[in-house]
Amino acid sequence: MDIKSTFNATVCIIGIAILLIHTINILLKRDRRKDENSLLIFIVFTIIHFATYLTFTFIKIYYTSDPLIMGFYTTFFIMNNVELLLLFNYTISYIELKKRTKDIISIVNISLFVVFVVLDIINIFTHMFFYSDNGVYTRAKTMFFAQGYQFIAFAAVFVISVFNRKLNITEKIAFAAYCILPLIAIIIQNLLPGYAIAYLSIIIAIEILFLFVNVQKNILLANEAKRTKEAEIKLMMSQIQPHFVYNTLSSISTLITIDPEKAQKALDDFTSYLRMNFSSLTETRLVSFADELKHIKTYVELEKMRFNDRLNVVYDIRTTRFDVPPLSVQPIVENAIKHGILKKIEGGTVTLSVHEEPDSFVVEVIDDGVGFDANNAELKENKHVGLNNVKHRINSMCKGDIVFKSELNKGTEVTITFYK
Repeated sequence: MDIKSTFNATVCIIGIAILLIHTINILLKRDRRKDENSLLIFIVFTIIHFATYLTFTFIKIYYTSDPLIMGFYTTFFIMNNVELLLLFNYTISYIELKKRTKDIISIVNISLFVVFVVLDIINIFTHMFFYSDNGVYTRAKTMFFAQGYQFIAFAAVFVISVFNRKLNITEKIAFAAYCILPLIAIIIQNLLPGYAIAYLSIIIAIEILFLFVNVQKNILLANEAKRTKEAEIKLMMSQIQPHFVYNTLSSISTLITIDPEKAQKALDDFTSYLRMNFSSLTETRLVSFADELKHIKTYVELEKMRFNDRLNVVYDIRTTRFDVPPLSVQPIVENAIKHGILKKIEGGTVTLSVHEEPDSFVVEVIDDGVGFDANNAELKENKHVGLNNVKHRINSMCKGDIVFKSELNKGTEVTITFYK
């Protein structure tokens, strides 16, 4: 085995060993993200790619022929293109592009992939990229164009990742490294034919991608899950304040002698209200807005039992066919009642409206209460029913947005956007 074959075989063996470790790491994870599944496919194919090249390296020592050379290098260039196709798919899966944008980019990408694969196959008959002369691999002058799809894919991944606002600087550097290192290696490899420098760069690039993108995201998501759980606990505790429990039970106690039937309904509502709050502690999934609306109405009925005509709630619900984090809208309504309406002697009205837009569902909670100075308001924890916790849950569980608008003595408007 000559020095080139030894170098290439060593690179492939090291690469396969490292990538097998990453494969096992991902397979052993209980809850894999969608982008991790794309990464797994990408890594497994890379292992197959390396193993194919390693096998050819050993076969070539003992046997070579024009059909073998043409067959292998055609397969080799097609596998290079598949490698870049899978990297591209992983990138757009990780970044979570909008569906329409993702579909358009994918169609263009697959079309280009198919064109270059067809060119690789045509090369078997035309020798426009390479040919075999007495079992010796020989490059044609137009060989550079055989790697056209790889350059296009690298450029696309670079632009999509580096110029994406959702990614942090570490993620951008990792994706950029994967694009730049193999490109440099391809250029060097064209100057030093026979050495699998591109494979060595792929190993380094995958390590950077795995450690600084996938592993870092797992750490961030674990910390995010911890903060979300803490926010859920704080949110629930901020809602079930002793004075609310005491006042509600006191009102029910008074109703027992005056109107037993109404007291029974109030007790059922209070039980339902508590059950919903406690169940949110263990609920990690989104719930239907219909369930959230039911919880809102239960809370409103309990407050109206105490404040009668001082509290008026208007519902303008045009759709309930979407999901929300549990206890995401109800605390906003509760905040409007407690800190807006009930701070006015005459009381007021809270309007809950829901409508659908092309790319989202919009929930608006509007009150004509005392309002507050939105520019100076400090939405601290344990203030205004833990609005910071509500904002965190909406953003972390469904990437939703929440906007507050308020004016002193005129009221408050809260708009929550749940994207489709």
